[in-house]
Amino acid sequence: MIRFINVSLMRGVKPLLENVDLTLNPGDKIGLIGANGAGKSSLFAMLRNELHPDQGEIDFPAKWRMAYVAQETPPLERAALDYAIDGDVTLRKLEAELARLEAEPESHDNGIAIGEIYSALADADAYTVQSRGEQLLLGLGFSLDQMQQPVASFSGGWRMRLNLAQALMCPSDLLLLDEPTNHLDLDAIIWLEDWLKRYPGTLIIISHDRDFLDEVVNVVVHIDERKLKRYSGNYSAFERQRAAQMALAAGAMEKQQRKRAHLESFIERFKAKASKARQAQSRMKALAKMEELAPLRAAAEFSFEFREPLNAPNPLLVMEDVNAGYRIEDDKTGDVSTKSIVHGINFSLQIGQRIGLLGVNGAGKSTLIKTIAGDLSPLTGEATVGKGLTIGYFAQHQVEMLRHDESPLWHLAKIAPTTREQELRNFLGGFNFPGTMVTSSIAPFSGGEKARLALAMIVWQRPNLLLLDEPTNHLDLETREALTEALAQFEGTLVVVSHDRHLLRATTDQFIIVADGKLQPFDGDLDDYKDWLFQTKLGKGTDVLPAAGKANKTDFPVASPVAPPSAPAPDRKDQKRQAAEDRQRLAALRKPLEQKIKRLDDQIAKRSTQKAEVDGLLADPAIYEAANKARLKQALADQSFFTKDLGQLEGEWLELQEQLEALA
Repeated sequence: MIRFINVSLMRGVKPLLENVDLTLNPGDKIGLIGANGAGKSSLFAMLRNELHPDQGEIDFPAKWRMAYVAQETPPLERAALDYAIDGDVTLRKLEAELARLEAEPESHDNGIAIGEIYSALADADAYTVQSRGEQLLLGLGFSLDQMQQPVASFSGGWRMRLNLAQALMCPSDLLLLDEPTNHLDLDAIIWLEDWLKRYPGTLIIISHDRDFLDEVVNVVVHIDERKLKRYSGNYSAFERQRAAQMALAAGAMEKQQRKRAHLESFIERFKAKASKARQAQSRMKALAKMEELAPLRAAAEFSFEFREPLNAPNPLLVMEDVNAGYRIEDDKTGDVSTKSIVHGINFSLQIGQRIGLLGVNGAGKSTLIKTIAGDLSPLTGEATVGKGLTIGYFAQHQVEMLRHDESPLWHLAKIAPTTREQELRNFLGGFNFPGTMVTSSIAPFSGGEKARLALAMIVWQRPNLLLLDEPTNHLDLETREALTEALAQFEGTLVVVSHDRHLLRATTDQFIIVADGKLQPFDGDLDDYKDWLFQTKLGKGTDVLPAAGKANKTDFPVASPVAPPSAPAPDRKDQKRQAAEDRQRLAALRKPLEQKIKRLDDQIAKRSTQKAEVDGLLADPAIYEAANKARLKQALADQSFFTKDLGQLEGEWLELQEQLEALA
């Protein structure tokens, strides 16, 4: 087991941990969470013996093998597959020792030593390591061709995948993963979840992906107020327990405050009366001894909302027989060739659509988003945009496109040159850029702060079409939740690519899949997509655990490329499966209706509030004075608009409720 015994840690003058005691059991799968800067990475550094506590000790078995993801990847000419296998350090040492012995002159002792090495290699699964490495890299999104390419040829994100592959290749008793999903897309995350659920050792994960934590962990350790608090269960269970604790703490504090007020009142009334002097004195002592209960605080909440679009053409965009891809110019000859990624696209975007784009890595999701955004011109076919279309586009590498030597205020002023500086400051303050931070260079900002700035710039432009390509990269849990809530309330059209399933479930009501070079509707939900992935793309990349951790993979029902699984039901087992699939289809049909009803509820509440304010204004006699003629005219127009809009919204709400009841 891992034990933290009276551990304290300072970084500079900032205390991160104070007198911490914690026990983690072998085989636990632990999610380590806490605010940015709370000390999560420092705790990992202590486990790796790179940092030492200022007080206390951290104890775990000395024989435990530890694996973790390296943060740097040298630009090697070594093939990606060989680099991944290098993660099994023991195996590589055995191979090096075998090569040394075989190069020496033959002798009796030499022969015995070679035999022992071969035996050790067999124990280390040396004869399956090549196929295990290939399966692991396939699961992480590499093609067989890419596995033979040199490490130096890959971008930073793909090199981090190779480092993750090294950590997973290493046989270990303790595995430390710091934000492993940051550089992965949805298909790779689903594969990694399956791998980690079958990992036999102790696992500690730092992650801001709540669905990933829910799937993998059975213990949550929360760093809060310089303490480590252990919770049983996954992230959702932690949220429930934390909310209950906060409610209890608030109740205890309120009870204490009532008791304190009662004591103070008694003392004030009777301390001067001789007959009550003794009782007053006793209550003064009780008051002095009463320990002040501190409120149990949640992390400071951050929230924002997208402003209503100024207008919305319908349709917003029509694509007819479009081939999306890239034009490539030969540096020597100047000849231009084309590479089609997604072809035969016939697609239109209507007002209010909320689309999640699915597809395995490299299928063409980002290419499609760039073509819709206008960053790429269609190779063939025609794309027609509606008059008044305003696109808010968050690219996958949006953060890198910011000017790091400039401030948040400078960035916003570039797109709003005629707006008063104070208005820009106020707006940025709503995105947690207060005081001098708003005029400071963004170079030292965290990735999350830079992503927040990029989002603020999009919100300012009041888009009627949002195109989001992995918007949650670098965002912490709090900001992800704020983005999810803001997108759920967004009144325009949304197309999103994301590996964050919580965001996809909460903000989209239909899925389109990019597969085999085509764009098609996906008739199912994210659980169906997971089944489809394992059947069609990831099935060969699941059984690559060290021998001690292998487990039988659950069989998934057969799935077609763009539909949820279905099966005949001739016997009882198949009947049960069919019934489960029917329930799943019903849930898939209900979910978009329920999401639309929830959005309508929010819109109705908003319009009702606006109408109540106007009604109150019109109830004031002063509004009918001659001086307020223009104001009265506007109020009457607003009242008419809100009344009409409320009627339409309530009509839609009733229609959706009827559809929902019909399904039930």
